[in-house]
Amino acid sequence: MDFTIALILLQDGIVNGAIYALLGMALVLVFTVTRVIFIPQGEFVAFGALTLAMLVNGRVPGTAYLLPLLGAVVLVLEIVRAARSGSWSPLPKVVLTCVAVPLALLWLTLGYAGEGNSLWLNMLLTLALIVPMGPMVYRIVYQPLAEASVLVLLIVSVAVHFALTGLALVFFGAEGWRTPAFISGQINIGPATWSAQSLFVVGTCVLLIVALWLFFDKTLYGRALRATAVNRRGARLVGISTSMSGSLTFTLAVAIGAMSGMLIAPITTVYYDTGFLIGLKGFVGAIIGGLGSYPVAAAGAVLVGVLESFSSFWASAYKEVIVFTLIIPVLVWRSFGSHHADDEE
Repeated sequence: MDFTIALILLQDGIVNGAIYALLGMALVLVFTVTRVIFIPQGEFVAFGALTLAMLVNGRVPGTAYLLPLLGAVVLVLEIVRAARSGSWSPLPKVVLTCVAVPLALLWLTLGYAGEGNSLWLNMLLTLALIVPMGPMVYRIVYQPLAEASVLVLLIVSVAVHFALTGLALVFFGAEGWRTPAFISGQINIGPATWSAQSLFVVGTCVLLIVALWLFFDKTLYGRALRATAVNRRGARLVGISTSMSGSLTFTLAVAIGAMSGMLIAPITTVYYDTGFLIGLKGFVGAIIGGLGSYPVAAAGAVLVGVLESFSSFWASAYKEVIVFTLIIPVLVWRSFGSHHADDEE
């Protein structure tokens, strides 16, 4: 290996690590607020990439049909809840957000889909189709189990992962998809030559991380999520709704997953189950951060990306083994300085 190859591998590792950093931070966010290890995060990465790819190719993506389906399930659950409690006032809002809006997006997608449309408009439509799935999945699966143990929530996350993977196969098929690069060209930075697409990916990830920091530090809802992450019981006592916090958290996590999928779509061919491995590598970064520290999780995710890149050069057949083996020494090291603590609830 010479210096030029090392620079190329480092560049590839930084690009992948930036994606893993976003996913790792999303996993930390979901876990600290809801105690859910959000294994299905990777499925929304695949949803974002495949939805954008199908729109670019002039086809109607399966997510346009999946969104109204999830909305109908939410509506049924809310009707059952209202019948039991006698409180029907929230139903109009549910009908608007979970039925009217998804059907409007389906109608818009059916009329809009076609070759030659703007890539940026396709990205906006992709986000509109996928981001509302976050609070819907939370309402259907996790909200009824909000007081369950972490182990139960983990088992449920595994089930949701398999369910979403099966739905992805049904709605997108088994073939792989790619999208055109957002930006073309080469840029020289010092001794290295970066593709404009790689710099776009890294820059977008940095902007999203900064936006998350501003959201948590400067906005009322962000501070509410921070309070819920620090002390769920105390947050409830001061009037912060844990259901609202969970819905908002899943919305942010799914938005991050969809954005990550769209960013990697021009770089690699994405299949219906591609997101699982990508999400697991973000999970390794989150584990390095102890599922509690955003900066350490981001740094750990970049480390995972660089390690994966150099492993693919030295031992490509074992690169996944090398990356996931990184969890073992991290967990052993953390076990020396940790102590058992019962769940807050």
